[in-house]
Parts: sequence; structure tokens; C-alpha cells
Amino acid sequence: MTSVLLKRSKQGVLLGCNAEGHAGYAGRGYDIVCSAVSVLLRTAMQVVQALPGIQLDSDVSRRGSLSFAVNTSQLDKKNLAELIFAGDFLQTGLGSVAKEYPEYLELTTVTIEI
Repeated sequence: MTSVLLKRSKQGVLLGCNAEGHAGYAGRGYDIVCSAVSVLLRTAMQVVQALPGIQLDSDVSRRGSLSFAVNTSQLDKKNLAELIFAGDFLQTGLGSVAKEYPEYLELTTVTIEI
């Protein structure tokens, strides 16, 4: 099972994410759940990383593990709006996969004060 912990602020700002494990839906290279989770997380992480004025600390050094954290020290209104959208995107996409494949993906969302 893959476990994803999505971290957002009270206002919905994406603050970070930790993902661990392999879904186990199918063998390596054929696991549609793992592929969907990977594409959603990696794309969101890369888009956020490319936004001007946003610093992202990430770790994808191990197979079956991905984590990132947004440095919130210098966010402006535009950054906040973009990070709220990124959080909505991830929560919606991952939530959809978790709803369809609950035995292979566990999604937890926590609210953190910034």
C-alpha cells in the first residue's frame, strides 16, 4: 500500500507531502495505482518547484518514497494562490485514486498553522 500525507495550511496552501510504499496493485511496471500517484506527485512537485519566488526542499532519493516541503518564509499573495491551487489539484487527484482503489492508496490530509 502507498501512504500519502498531504500537508496544507488552514487556508488551503500546499505546505508539503510525504509518500511511502508501493501500491501493490500489480507488478513493477504494470501498477496503474503507483503510476497515477507518481505522476500526480511528481508533476505537482515540479510545477511548484518552477514557480518564481517559491523554494521547495525535496527528496526522491529512494524508490517508493517521495517528500517535499515548501519554504513559507517569503510567500506573497500570488504564491499563496498558486500553492492553494496545487494543494487542491493534489487533494482532488489523489483523493480520486484513493476512492477508486482504497486498498492500495491511503491519503491523509493534515492542517498545519503557518
